[in-house]
Amino acid sequence: MSKIANKQMICEVLMEASKTDKDIVALCSDSRGSGSFTPFADAYPEQFVETGIAEQNLVSIAAGLAKCGKKAYAVSPACFLSTRSYEQAKVDVAYSNTNVKLIGISGGVSYGALGMSHHSAQDIAAMSAIPNMRVYIPSDHLQTKELVRALLKDEKPAYIRVGRNAVDPTYEEGTVPFEMDRATVVCEGTDVAIIACGEMVKPAKDAAAILKEQGISAEVIDMYCVKPLDKEAVVKAAQKVKAVITVEEHAPFGGLGSMVSQVVGSECPRRVINMSLPDAPVITGTSQEVFDYYGLNAEGIAKKAAELVK
Repeated sequence: MSKIANKQMICEVLMEASKTDKDIVALCSDSRGSGSFTPFADAYPEQFVETGIAEQNLVSIAAGLAKCGKKAYAVSPACFLSTRSYEQAKVDVAYSNTNVKLIGISGGVSYGALGMSHHSAQDIAAMSAIPNMRVYIPSDHLQTKELVRALLKDEKPAYIRVGRNAVDPTYEEGTVPFEMDRATVVCEGTDVAIIACGEMVKPAKDAAAILKEQGISAEVIDMYCVKPLDKEAVVKAAQKVKAVITVEEHAPFGGLGSMVSQVVGSECPRRVINMSLPDAPVITGTSQEVFDYYGLNAEGIAKKAAELVK
């Protein structure tokens, strides 16, 4: 199956919906190219707003449009959207409960060699801490399509983080199991539960295949809905395994690992290991090179799982 970047799929879904829904408005902060939104700007110029490199204005304008009845999608690099415009996201969008979807593109370490200034390894913690703000990190373009279609039907704020590059799909066309705000069980297991989000879901799935060859049964859960976290799925998985591993393209504090640990610790105590980026500026390299270096790949996940079970 061909690889498509999640950000490109977001544009395609919004373009399709905009054929009949003229209330959809896309906004960019000099990011239409990097966000794959040039086709939208060309096709629907009257439904497109370019703010330039002004992320705070981007979010506030989006909130204003939403208060006028528009469905605003603000597209900007995740590293800037989640930091420079944090107050606007908190007050203008979440506190005011406006229908703004914040699209954080090139999330995690996908800006590679540009370094820590362009990495967004704290956004899950930051955005999840805001009341009324939902946080979604889809694993591939197929799940992204289902997520954006679902978000078009509601009027609540949300932050969606996607990577920069096309990634191998986790699912197959036409058979994407999706339910809004409910985690997806990619495969069932009884020895260890691997709970992942975003680009970490595919290597988690591949790790389960490696573990199966070693006689270890691994359950893999795609927690694309980081907030609201699907606590029921976490508890159900934890109750039937010996240990839980969380995998995320994020700092070790305040992200998926912290959230899952809270649930498991209070509901069904098990050992929880969090696999994440380090609490330090990461090495320079492509996303895959960074993942490989820190063991955030199929082999690294399988190794950690095997150590826990044995």
